[in-house]
Amino acid sequence: MSIHLHAAAEALRQARESGQTIAAITQSYQVSGLDEAYTVAQINTEYKLSQGSRIIGKKVGLTSKAVQQQLGVDQPDFGILFDDMEYLDGDTVPVSQLMQPKIEAEIAFILGRDLVGPIPSWGEFISTLAYALPALEIVDSAIRNWKITLEDTVADNASCGLFVLGNQPIEIGSLNLAKVKMELEHNKVVASKGNGAACLGHPLKAAWWLARTMCEKGIGLKAGEVILSGALGPMVNVKAGDSVTAYIGRLGSVSCQLV
Repeated sequence: MSIHLHAAAEALRQARESGQTIAAITQSYQVSGLDEAYTVAQINTEYKLSQGSRIIGKKVGLTSKAVQQQLGVDQPDFGILFDDMEYLDGDTVPVSQLMQPKIEAEIAFILGRDLVGPIPSWGEFISTLAYALPALEIVDSAIRNWKITLEDTVADNASCGLFVLGNQPIEIGSLNLAKVKMELEHNKVVASKGNGAACLGHPLKAAWWLARTMCEKGIGLKAGEVILSGALGPMVNVKAGDSVTAYIGRLGSVSCQLV
């Protein structure tokens, strides 16, 4: 494996550990193409696992056209969710440990059984899902001023930060997830609106894209894992001291206090 990819991974890791942003690694370390970018991310995944972290899910990023336009990219990506990223509805969430936090409302899915092996059909994928939950994802970038390319965010674990899950799981069969409405309140003022169709046309299609990609790469998904399916509307800048609540149709609400 090329030395420059290990150097890029170390630079991203040190940026997060120090809380100091860095220039785009596509420029500083000549990381080129998605294969190299995902290799950088995998190096840091393996490092976190070696330090005792545990994988509890995956996320789809950049599913919303509004978010793609905000960041200047044109396709989805994926990242790894670790156990130290997870919070629940009503929790106090330490965004002060992040560098450039932004928040978005999403629908999360919980796997009811393992999904491994061949690339799954739609029916095979749907049959693995147990529940849906309202969710907030607090994304973060180690790249200064969010001046990123798709490769930069992929290498930076899809700009993962922290996430907040609702408490009450809902069975998905009776929900029209494409038409579900979302409103996100930031300090009690509506700051973002959207719907399920903003997420690759349908949140389940975004999650299916992830499942197919994971199986294609030989990674798969495991029972109990969380899938964050992507933003339902534009991201909102946040900071310590803010309060956030998202209302997502029949899925209910999810909120947190940021510190």
